[in-house]
Amino acid sequence: MSAIPPTNLHDILLKEVQYYKELAAAEQERFVTRVNAFLSDVFIEAVQTELNDKDRALVAASAVIPVFKFKEWHYANLRTVLIYPNNFDGNLDPNARARHRTLGGLVGSGRFENQMVLSRESLYHGFKNNSDKLNTGIHEFAHLIDKLDGSVDGVPAVLMNHKYTILWLELIHKKMEAINNDKSDLRSYGGTSRAEFFAVASEYFFSRPKLMKRKHPELYKMLRMCFG
Repeated sequence: MSAIPPTNLHDILLKEVQYYKELAAAEQERFVTRVNAFLSDVFIEAVQTELNDKDRALVAASAVIPVFKFKEWHYANLRTVLIYPNNFDGNLDPNARARHRTLGGLVGSGRFENQMVLSRESLYHGFKNNSDKLNTGIHEFAHLIDKLDGSVDGVPAVLMNHKYTILWLELIHKKMEAINNDKSDLRSYGGTSRAEFFAVASEYFFSRPKLMKRKHPELYKMLRMCFG
C-alpha cells in the first residue's frame, strides 16, 4: 500500500507525461499538488510485483488529468488501486493463458466496489504512446467519473449540464454507428456501449486533442465543455 508521494515526482511527470510537460510552471506546481492529494487519499497496491514511484506517479496522473480544470475533485467511489504486472483475464488472473489476458484495466463492482485494477504494462503504454489515442489509466478514471452519478451509462451527469444530455446521446449514437461501420478513427471498443464510448473518447481527447478538434469538432466541443 502507498500513500507516500514519490520524492522525484516532478522529474517522473516531466519525463513520462506529455500533458504535464505542456503545462506552464505554475500549473505544473498545481498539478503536483493535486497528485499528492490523490496519493494521500487512495491506497495503491501491487500484486505479484513490487510497487515503484513510476507506478504511483502514472496512476495519480491518470486520475488528475481528466479533472485538472476543476478547482477541487475527490473520487468518492475509489479507495484502492491494484497494480498487476501485465494484463489479466476476467477473473483478475494475470497468469491465465496469454489469449485470455485481454484486460488492461477494470473498475470494480460487487465485492470489488471502490477498487480499480490496472495492468502496469497497459498503464505505461498509455503514457509512452499518444499516437494510438489509447490511455488505459485515463479510460478507467473516465469510467469512475461516469459512475459518480450511480450508473456507468456513458452520460457523466456530474460533468454535464442536464440540458445537453439529449444532444450528447444523439452524438454518441451517431459516432458509435460510424465506429461500427468502420468509418471512424475512434477505437472499435468505443462502439460496444455508451459507457465504453465515453471512456474511449476521453482517451482520445486527452491524448490527441488537436486531432480530435480537427476530425471530430462536435465531440471535441462537448468533451471540452465536460472537462472544463
